[in-house]
Amino acid sequence: MPTDYRPTVFLPKTAFPMRGDLPKREPPILARWDEMDLYRRLRETSRGREKFVLHDGPPYANGELHLGTALNKILKDVVNRSQQMLGKDAPFVPGWDCHGLPIAWIIEEKYRAKNQSKDDVPIDQFRRECREFAAYWIEVQKRDFKRLGVVGDWKNPYTTMAYSAEAQIVREIGKFLVNGGLYRGSKPVLWSVVEQTALAEAEVEYYDHRSTTVWVRFPVVRAGRPALAGAAALIWTTTPWTLPGNRAVAFSPELDYAVLRVERATEGRRARPGETLLVAAALAEEVVKRAGIEAYSVIDTFPGESLAGTIASHPLRGQGYDFEVPLFAAGFVEADQGTGLVHIAPGHGADDFELSQANALPVPDTVGPDGVYLPQVPLFAGRSVYRPDGKPGDANEAVLAAIDAAGGLLARGTLVHSYPHSWRSKAPLIFRNTPQWFISMETNGLRQKALRAIAETRWIPPQGRNRIEAMVESKPEWCVSRQRAWGVPIAVFTHRETGEPLRDAAVVERIAALVERAGADVWFSADPAQLLGNAYDPAEWEKVTDIVEVWFDSGSTHAFVLEQRPELEWPASLYLEGSDQHRGWFQSSLIEACGTRGRAPYQAVLTHGFMLDEEGRKMSKSLGNVIAPQEIMQQSGADVLRLWVVGSDYTEDVRIGPEILKHHSDVYRRLRNTLRYLLGALDGFSVAEAVEIEAMPELERWVLHRLAELDQLVRRSVEAFDFHGMFSALHNFCAVDLSAFYFDIRKDRLYCDAPDDVRRRAVRTVLDRCFDCLARWLAPVICFTAEEAWLARHGDMPERSIHLERFPDVPDEWRDEPLGERWQTLRDLRRVVTGALELERAAKRLGSSLQAAVELFVPERLIDLLRGIDLAELCITSAGTVRSRPVPRDAFTLPDVAEIGTRVSAAPGERCERCWRVLPEVGQVPGHDDLCRRCADVVDPISAAAGVGAG
Repeated sequence: MPTDYRPTVFLPKTAFPMRGDLPKREPPILARWDEMDLYRRLRETSRGREKFVLHDGPPYANGELHLGTALNKILKDVVNRSQQMLGKDAPFVPGWDCHGLPIAWIIEEKYRAKNQSKDDVPIDQFRRECREFAAYWIEVQKRDFKRLGVVGDWKNPYTTMAYSAEAQIVREIGKFLVNGGLYRGSKPVLWSVVEQTALAEAEVEYYDHRSTTVWVRFPVVRAGRPALAGAAALIWTTTPWTLPGNRAVAFSPELDYAVLRVERATEGRRARPGETLLVAAALAEEVVKRAGIEAYSVIDTFPGESLAGTIASHPLRGQGYDFEVPLFAAGFVEADQGTGLVHIAPGHGADDFELSQANALPVPDTVGPDGVYLPQVPLFAGRSVYRPDGKPGDANEAVLAAIDAAGGLLARGTLVHSYPHSWRSKAPLIFRNTPQWFISMETNGLRQKALRAIAETRWIPPQGRNRIEAMVESKPEWCVSRQRAWGVPIAVFTHRETGEPLRDAAVVERIAALVERAGADVWFSADPAQLLGNAYDPAEWEKVTDIVEVWFDSGSTHAFVLEQRPELEWPASLYLEGSDQHRGWFQSSLIEACGTRGRAPYQAVLTHGFMLDEEGRKMSKSLGNVIAPQEIMQQSGADVLRLWVVGSDYTEDVRIGPEILKHHSDVYRRLRNTLRYLLGALDGFSVAEAVEIEAMPELERWVLHRLAELDQLVRRSVEAFDFHGMFSALHNFCAVDLSAFYFDIRKDRLYCDAPDDVRRRAVRTVLDRCFDCLARWLAPVICFTAEEAWLARHGDMPERSIHLERFPDVPDEWRDEPLGERWQTLRDLRRVVTGALELERAAKRLGSSLQAAVELFVPERLIDLLRGIDLAELCITSAGTVRSRPVPRDAFTLPDVAEIGTRVSAAPGERCERCWRVLPEVGQVPGHDDLCRRCADVVDPISAAAGVGAG
């Protein structure tokens, strides 16, 4: 019977399982972290170190987590964990946005379902229900954030609805009040008829919308050119309902204009032969086509600046619209569509309002908060632009019918275009002139302070600076008031006679102190005398009933989190959110801090992209391509989700789907198997077994060199927040450098050499260094698996965690550039041999590579490179010979290394039954007819020890 040598082979042995089974393994690790209070331990062990503070942009407490939120929180956790392991103190205080429309809207829906109006509900009851709703979802989201592996101060998060936070928000808005930056004004703002409140641009979504388009005549009544006498200035608009609010027409001084005489028109169309129309010359052909004009002549052309001083009349003149309609030059008029003449309704557009202000035009109020024309609007009072359900009202058709009857309508059509909608109700919005509270971008030089702060901030990726800079440069006054019940009040008193706000810092602080004790509800319930104190007569002052917009809430978090938490510091090291926050939280925080402290509340800003499916489509329920993070964690585990985050280029839009998740599951398995192999190969290893670098073979020193290279890459990547690049490098190291190269070559030595052989000890020493480095480098990413592997290596002691460790200190002496270059060339040589062996196996002329002997043909200049290298060991064959001569024709080559060739033949000798190498010496070793000398030398002591092995 042949001898069974398997007990004498030192195979890897570990309790670390091959299957991750993460959905079952991760929860106990979470429980372990909770039990040991990992976050507190992190703060204790890093006390006194340089701080790194990532300020958490608050998610909204109104529903289940989605993948975008999961991506955001995982990325923050990877940043914090890596900074912590870099040797810093990286506290993390998670937070939530709690006020505003999204929560109020859901509570209102409960009342709408009962046919009740929110206005009939006592405000304290309504606010209490909103607070309870937010508190519930905070707990749900907190549970899921923790399940993702996010470490933070979950016992003491911040919320914008905490009394102390509400008080500080009152103080922050009060600072703008006192320094003159906050004022009450009347100007057009985006208004939701459904929610009956103003909306910020960041609360607006754009969808395709079908609008009625009209070409309307404005008869010219006074002009400096004869051809304009009796002509009509032709405007084009997609919002006919704004025509009752018209007070001017805008032209471009950069365009040429033409007066057209209609010679012939299509029967049944509204164009009249003989009439004359003023349009931009570049748009004349488009106009006559739309109007059904079959023949026309041009009776005059002139530059737009010649229109200065021209006066027209409203198409409904004589029916309550008997004012003059002047023509004004405007830079926003273009010749891309329409007529080159824009009707100006100062109460219904930002450009319209600015032009009217510049020319001292009145701003009429035409539409109420419910989207209905006000009683003073001639002909149309009571008509609705949009109904309470967001559907179109009867205003458009009523206006068009009246203008058509008066002879003002030339043509009409439809246009599908991008149009603003409410992010909550999804209903179309209108621009509506309404009294609101604004923060001036010019008072106290706020705009310039913000632009200077942008220039001083590090933006990742760098194009983020251009994006926010353009937004701030063109940002209109910040409308901070909302007509809702759930939020922090604009705690301001206005004088009943003058309307001027009370700008008294002592009153602001008095109100803030009351809010700190009893919450913001006190503003609505307390007697004005209690709020004002003894210095003012309550009879002379009126409370403002608006609330502060939610973006001001979140923009103020730096004041009640960074400045008031002793473990944090101001400004933050980093803000990290989606790229949409250039117009949201990044901007509101910037402007709030610049207005109150003169600089940004952050030193750097990192943005990530949006979620797309595998085909690049936006995720939506209607497409059925939404994947819940909870579902992924239940099926694959949080570590796979975390791998997906760093395995994606999150500076761009991020794709996810079944195939992408399968790919990352495969990547996870490769990483886990690498850690498992290292743990198994290190079974029984101790410091006493280690050897110094000087005693190591070249291949081991090359692995240490690669670790030194990776150490520098990891540290650079952490500082650059380039986790995608870092992870790609670590994965390639595991899959290519280790598994496919080093492990493959060194298995023979690891399994078959004697335990005390210095070369085997060198292998195990390097494997120990590999495990130590890889486990730490991977810990910020696959935090559960790294912990599991670390405890498998070092023992599951109650206070032990890899997350309390730092990145390894890699000695400078490990770095060896010449060695790295040498082994890169050797790997190229090995590829040639491996390719030849694969062909032999495919042709079934060869089974194991150990059955082969190889000849390698290389140029003379490479002979020294191969000196001292055991070619058979490098190529995992039983014999290998290097020859310095031209490559024979029958040799195998690769296109990219054509100067290298190899021939494969059967190795001479017999197979060793322990190591399976084919060697001439097998059968020549006394007492061991079936072993090679190396294996015989190892087996004898084992046999002598009655089967007790080592290693």
